[in-house]
Amino acid sequence: MKQRILTSVFVLLATVLLATGLHAQFVVRRNGTSETQTAGQIYFSQKGSKDNWSLTTTENAAYQSAWDISNIAYITTQRALENTDDLEAALANYEAPAYVDDYRNQSQWNLRSQWNLANVHDPSVMLADDGYYYMYCTDAGFGDPQAGHGHFHCRRSQNLVDWEYLGATMPSAPSWVMPKLNEIRAAMGLSASTANANEYGYWAPCARKVSDGLYRMYYSIVVPGTINGGNTWSERAFIGMMETSDPADVSSWQDKGFVITNYSDRELNFNVKPNDWNNCYYKFNAIDPTFIITPEGEHWLIYGSWHSGFAAVQLNPETGKPLNELGNPWGADQAANYGKLIYTRKAGNRWQASEGPEVVYRNGYYYLFMAYDALDVPYNTRVVRSEHIDGPYVDMYGTQAANGGESFPILTHPYKFGNDHGWVGISHCAVFDDGQDNWFYVSQQRYPTDFDSWVPNAIMMGGVRSIRWTDDGWPVVMPERYGAVPQAPITEADIVGTWQHIDLGYSYGKQKGSSEMTFDANHKITAGIWKGGTWSFDPETNVLTANGVKCYLQRECDWESSPRKATIVYSAHGNKKSYWGKKLIDN
Repeated sequence: MKQRILTSVFVLLATVLLATGLHAQFVVRRNGTSETQTAGQIYFSQKGSKDNWSLTTTENAAYQSAWDISNIAYITTQRALENTDDLEAALANYEAPAYVDDYRNQSQWNLRSQWNLANVHDPSVMLADDGYYYMYCTDAGFGDPQAGHGHFHCRRSQNLVDWEYLGATMPSAPSWVMPKLNEIRAAMGLSASTANANEYGYWAPCARKVSDGLYRMYYSIVVPGTINGGNTWSERAFIGMMETSDPADVSSWQDKGFVITNYSDRELNFNVKPNDWNNCYYKFNAIDPTFIITPEGEHWLIYGSWHSGFAAVQLNPETGKPLNELGNPWGADQAANYGKLIYTRKAGNRWQASEGPEVVYRNGYYYLFMAYDALDVPYNTRVVRSEHIDGPYVDMYGTQAANGGESFPILTHPYKFGNDHGWVGISHCAVFDDGQDNWFYVSQQRYPTDFDSWVPNAIMMGGVRSIRWTDDGWPVVMPERYGAVPQAPITEADIVGTWQHIDLGYSYGKQKGSSEMTFDANHKITAGIWKGGTWSFDPETNVLTANGVKCYLQRECDWESSPRKATIVYSAHGNKKSYWGKKLIDN
């Protein structure tokens, strides 16, 4: 065990040296003391042949138990400590984002350069080689301003706060959709569709870097109409794919055509009534794609919305299309080609409220994020994980995702702090990192329906939030949106005071409000829902343990304050509940 620790220390030191130069001045602190030791060089001494090592500042020195590596709190450099001073100065001079949330007065197409994160719905974000984060969205907005201006609109940012609108990546409807649809309809014994391409739905793109100079976007096209007349189930959807070598040029995306469509395990028994939700014709609905390249280099597509759940399909890395040839989208002989069921909320039910899968890989696990419930108000986010891309996925409490059942933890839920309007409809997320294990969540978020006399729920603001990871590897999403707050060290003194606390226990369509909770300097919780409990804080991990619950802290922007300013927030899981909190800081 200590050899693994020592290896990690050597990796850390190598990283420090590369970052700060070869002549670093090291600063070392032992556990249980505030005193530090400074040295130009450090060494490790072994205790004979045993797996015991101590740190020393002298070459070939004897092992010293007091400096055993298990007793070392941290090793850093003088320059890093000076950077900490810089962070504290930056925090003192922090200026919060100034863009408005109620963007009605700038929602028009001719004001799109002012949108920033306005009119964001079902976002997908990728980090490109040019250092920009590129975001792509469903065609939706307040007043539908994108109508007539192409599809799958793009914006980009270098800091995740300020976003530049670029334009549509698809100028008009793909030419392959109607021929492919009518090819399938002919095989079903149906007449050709006369659907109007101007009425297609353009939903939920997923963009990823594939390799140097190659990016792919999977997208959804929903065809209007029904299968066989007015009293039958709705027409099918398609997933297509585009490629580019330069995401900065939105006109450079080249359509590569059909990828997959809805699959039915009910042969040609398609005359299902449109209100027979639990027995709809399709098993898998070909919308909401998410794409991943595994560490082994395999390419996989996960897709699905409502219906029976989510399917996983392996792709050909060269073409980006399914690895196995697709036959007619019905029948048992084609089931495997159209995907393996990896998630269902209600086993045996064809109309379940789960959609928007998003899959990422981190530290040995594939994490499958998803949206629950209706998108207007109740939307909330869940996550399951697996050691294998095609499952089995389990939730935080061991529930098998492919067998049905509610999945926990809850990552987002309708909420409000204090007397602010708060937000609802917070889900269908993109999850991404900056290449240095700093992870982010972004989704739409809406004003509550009773906010004002206008139509507030049609406001779709993009909300980028930081993710932290628990000791056992589950994500927690920060309650406040990311505002590039300098991450100066958090101290015990920062914990003392009044916080707003939200219990995010699941409640369909209910906006969960906050209550105040007070932490005193004697590590007691003296007011609020956890009154009578105690608290402790680990500054090395930024974990606050309050009333037995581990709360993961981060400095973020207080968006409800006027003026906006920096504060500290927490996010936590426990007992099938999640918790959000925010420190109240005087102006």
